[in-house]
Amino acid sequence: MSHRTKLRKIGNSLGVILPKETLNELQVEEGQALYVTKAEDGSLRLAPVDEEFERQMEIGRDLTKRYRNALRELAN
Repeated sequence: MSHRTKLRKIGNSLGVILPKETLNELQVEEGQALYVTKAEDGSLRLAPVDEEFERQMEIGRDLTKRYRNALRELAN
C-alpha cells in the first residue's frame, strides 16, 4: 500500500491528511490515537494505539520509577 499526501497548515501547525483507504487499512477512525515510530532506515510507521498495551506500559513505567535504585543494584 502506498499513498501520496501533502503537509497542510492546520491552525499554527502542519498536519498530514490520511486518505480514506489508508484509514481503512489501519482500521482507525476519527479521534483514535496512533503511534508514530521511526525505523532504522528513517521511514515512519503508523499503528493504532492498543489501549491494554498502553495501560501495561504505564504500570511498567511507574514500577521502574518507584524501584529505580533496586533495579540499578540488580543490574550490577
